[in-house]
Amino acid sequence: MSKEPVAVVGIGQTKHVAARRDVSIAGLVREAARRALDDAELTWADIDAVVIGKAPDFFEGVMMPELYLADALGAVGKPMLRVHTAGSVGGSTALVAANLVAARVHGTVLTLAFEKQSESNAMWGLSLPIPFQQPLLAGAGGFFAPHIRAYMRRSGAPETVGALVAYKDRRNALKNPYAHLHEHGITLDKVMASPMLWDPIRYSETCPSSDGACAMVLTDRAGVARAPRPPAWMLGGAMRSEPTLFAGKDFVSPQAGQDCAADVYRQAGITDPRREIDGAEIYVPFSWYEPMWLENLGFAGEGEGWKLTEAGVTELDGDLPVNMSGGVLSTNPIGASGMIRFAEAALQVRGQAGEHQVDGARRVLGHAYGGGSQFFSMWLVGAEPPDS
Repeated sequence: MSKEPVAVVGIGQTKHVAARRDVSIAGLVREAARRALDDAELTWADIDAVVIGKAPDFFEGVMMPELYLADALGAVGKPMLRVHTAGSVGGSTALVAANLVAARVHGTVLTLAFEKQSESNAMWGLSLPIPFQQPLLAGAGGFFAPHIRAYMRRSGAPETVGALVAYKDRRNALKNPYAHLHEHGITLDKVMASPMLWDPIRYSETCPSSDGACAMVLTDRAGVARAPRPPAWMLGGAMRSEPTLFAGKDFVSPQAGQDCAADVYRQAGITDPRREIDGAEIYVPFSWYEPMWLENLGFAGEGEGWKLTEAGVTELDGDLPVNMSGGVLSTNPIGASGMIRFAEAALQVRGQAGEHQVDGARRVLGHAYGGGSQFFSMWLVGAEPPDS
């Protein structure tokens, strides 16, 4: 039996900020869910199941929050699933929900991811000791900086590339009312003059810590027929993982990421992603990961990703816009960051991205990664249904 086509008919986000002290976690997630339902013109009664995701529980100090969030998300008496794949969890959560629809287990599913980082210390929460390495990483940046240095050596990329990415994404964020960082007056010189945190990563080339949530309503063909506005159709979706450490692991371009992208392109019939995809929302928590992931995802050859960034290809008005919303560099409620990438891709093909809309976007990639570059989740969404 063929899979049921899956479509996004509702999208909701909170305004992402450093601290949402006006709401509890339950209030935060309900805000995003309510907006997604309103976008789809549905009620809680129309939802058959809920799939929720977030980063590790120690980020908020609430164990298994999904148990007490069931009421806030209209899941009482309905199936509710929790997903966890580190930083990629927002994407993985959306894919689990999509697969429930594709397998005809449920007709309409609400999927949601969140983080309330203000109720934790994410910096030290992400400073866990790694085997055979001094436990002095001081956050995720300390873990990833050596991988960026390795990329620079291998590719010959000039040290200005990271600043170019950050300058682009922060300007894009100014066009997104939901983005956390709105740095009016941002200039390339200001980015390059910001303090060095983990060489070569400067302060302005890093993601913030955000409170926020993102939700989507996924449905089948029958649900699309009742939808009030055009949906975003899922053309392909995949997850892949690999160990954090193993002999021969390529931290610059992990095999799991390459395999995940290849599977998505195969499902969607994409043979030349650089030409056939109109934009990408890529998980870039540190600016240098834009050129690195451009190569990992097949948009550029090995050692060539930084040249696309430098040439302006990834600008909002470029040939392959990347992180039109401002990306993770501008908004980072960790558990939701991957889902925001997926949702922003869907907004683009629905023509609902507002000031950061890419003209004529028909196929857009959403991407997330997590852990020690070990978990990957991606989907490609389109304005037309698959096989149309």
